Amino acid sequence: MIHAPLRNDTFLRALLREPTEYTPVWLMRQAGRYLPEYRATRARAGSFLALAQNPELACEVTIQPLDRYALDAAILFSDILTVPDAMGLGLYFADGEGPRFARPLRDEASILALGAPDPNRELRYVMDAVRTIRGALAGRVPLIGFSGSPWTLAVYMIEGGGTDDFREVKTMLYRRPDLMLHLLNVLTEAVADYLNAQIEAGAQAVMIFDTWGGVLTSSQYLKYSLGPMQRVVERLHRERDEPVGAGVGLDAGGGPSGMQRVRVPSIVFTKGGGQWLEPLSACGADAVGLDWTTELSDARARIGSRCALQGNLDPMALMGEDAQIRAEVARVFESFGVPQVGTGHVFNLGHGISQHTRPEAVSALVDAVHAYGRKMRAPGA
Repeated sequence: MIHAPLRNDTFLRALLREPTEYTPVWLMRQAGRYLPEYRATRARAGSFLALAQNPELACEVTIQPLDRYALDAAILFSDILTVPDAMGLGLYFADGEGPRFARPLRDEASILALGAPDPNRELRYVMDAVRTIRGALAGRVPLIGFSGSPWTLAVYMIEGGGTDDFREVKTMLYRRPDLMLHLLNVLTEAVADYLNAQIEAGAQAVMIFDTWGGVLTSSQYLKYSLGPMQRVVERLHRERDEPVGAGVGLDAGGGPSGMQRVRVPSIVFTKGGGQWLEPLSACGADAVGLDWTTELSDARARIGSRCALQGNLDPMALMGEDAQIRAEVARVFESFGVPQVGTGHVFNLGHGISQHTRPEAVSALVDAVHAYGRKMRAPGA
């Protein structure tokens, strides 16, 4: 499929630490329950899974926030648990309990029986959604694909859903580290295949969400969370053919007539991962996402221009009045400091937007980011 040229590549340029006119902004979970139009579409679908597995409806909710706000990227509407669901664990959503698996991994036999799914077969509905969204965006903004990290997927697969104490997964980690590493190796292959399939379908950037890396000890994080993420990043397809003007072009190489070879940037995000910024920034990804517990000034001082930074407003700041939201936006920018060529910044929340957020609060946020981001531009940057 030949897609329309990209009219706004600010997000991609920021990830690649190229000059931009302003600081781009998108929000984790920007398509979600805080929007009344999302709730109406979900009601029409009948359930969250039915919504996520319908490419046309997934496209509809992906684009809804772009119709309200001047966001600089769209993110595929899906769920991080699609991969384990495709591996046969039986994903379902219980009222008031969040995602659950009918068949969690609790023994050696069930883990050894797992294999990486074919994303173009078992997860074809996701690839169809990517293609549908790219067509509907018509070059408006870039589309982000994503996956959960191998470690985060393993947590859900072993626990059977959300957890407070991580008892099941940590018991396996301590008692059978060999089995844990085997599972993570399978998931590393699955996540890399899944993200590459999204790229081939049209995703213009990809993000790995490591929700639960922060619950590990430092040595465990490097081995069980960051290690698999780094292997995923190493396997990612870093380029794709797009129409001329549909992305950040490369100096070398080329594609078919009327096409250009473009970069596909990657982002890694570990919630609670501020203490591991140095190894995170060295994993090969183009950008590191930060939660609100790490100062951007500290992050920038520690990793320099090694990669771009994404973040990191506290999502609860959106519970404030508009003037307070604007003040918090200014504080984030002042923490990052004056941008220079080679230091990219993508404004985002430090985690997903709350379902209790006022839609008007997001308008105040996006407007403030664009206004303040232009003000902070250094001459020539």
